[in-house]
Amino acid sequence: MRFLHTADWHIGKKLHGYDLLADQRDSIDKIIRLAQEEAVDAIVIAGDLYDRSVPSVEAVELLNQKLIEINLEKKIPVLAISGNHDSSGRLATGSPWFKETDFYLHTQLSEAFHPIEMADTQFFLLPYFEPIAARLYFDDERLTTIQAAMKRVITEMETLFDTTKKQVLVTHFFIAGGLRTDSETPIEVGGLNSVPYELLEKFDYVALGHLHSKNALTKGNVRYSGSPLKFSLSEINDEKGVWIIDTDELIPAFHALPPLRDIQSIEASFDELLQPAFYQQLNREQFWQISLTDRAVIPNMMNQLREVYPYILSVERLNGRETSQPFLERQREQNPQQVITTFFEEITGETLTEKQSKWLSEGLQTALDTEKRD
Repeated sequence: MRFLHTADWHIGKKLHGYDLLADQRDSIDKIIRLAQEEAVDAIVIAGDLYDRSVPSVEAVELLNQKLIEINLEKKIPVLAISGNHDSSGRLATGSPWFKETDFYLHTQLSEAFHPIEMADTQFFLLPYFEPIAARLYFDDERLTTIQAAMKRVITEMETLFDTTKKQVLVTHFFIAGGLRTDSETPIEVGGLNSVPYELLEKFDYVALGHLHSKNALTKGNVRYSGSPLKFSLSEINDEKGVWIIDTDELIPAFHALPPLRDIQSIEASFDELLQPAFYQQLNREQFWQISLTDRAVIPNMMNQLREVYPYILSVERLNGRETSQPFLERQREQNPQQVITTFFEEITGETLTEKQSKWLSEGLQTALDTEKRD
């Protein structure tokens, strides 16, 4: 059979405060189109469908719409698990009747020992779990680390192998040797957070979720799909997409998926960046990492840049800043709110968010009221 391996959709996630729902809708649409073009027999989602355990209404609506499109409208079977960002209890709602349409969503450790059989393949869907779940399931107090728990889990799975079929493990953990990026949440369990690669060697293919780069691990037939979008500046050069696997050959084929808005880096002076002849050659709707060549202090820098580049993720100074004029000396005529706002912009290269500005205003008002009372 042929299946598509994806993971880490993180629906509802924001990138430096920017909403990504439109980008996530676009990436899932591209996955669906690719699945149809490649005539896959199933889509595997290896965890972290949502970005948080209590997702927003908009995130829930988007996932529901896309799963309906994949499974009910396109009639593509889905094999999915919960990740460390998902709430296994909330995500499991409806799973008993999902199976009637070949939508298998496993969120509990016990479900991992009921392989899903399709064509020549057994799929073992192992959701993210913590050692206590294994201790309770096996009634074994010795299972205090994720390594010990996974060894017991895999040993149990091996007793269920049908030797006439291929075995595929779908799971969501940090495998020893994997490379992290800045957008992943480390899994720390019992002080030790990695699963030995050797435990997975008896599977014909291991479809992993959790690490956001497809290059995080490339041993044998063990693969992270990576996230379909870039979620941090550390992933700026990472190619995003999905794997497609044919079980008769078991040679994973990566298919790149271009994002709706990519992360781009640019190096220039402040004046250059604001010149129409310069910026009209660029797609300014992308996310931008800007490296400024200027050393001079630039008043209201971020607001001016955002008028031209609406999605700035960061601004760094390549050559540092001039420090000849003390900051406070330049700000004597401004009120406290302006002073702090300007100071924040010059130090971080970012503007205060609406919420931060509200907190600052409330804090200053509280300080003023206290001073009046005293």
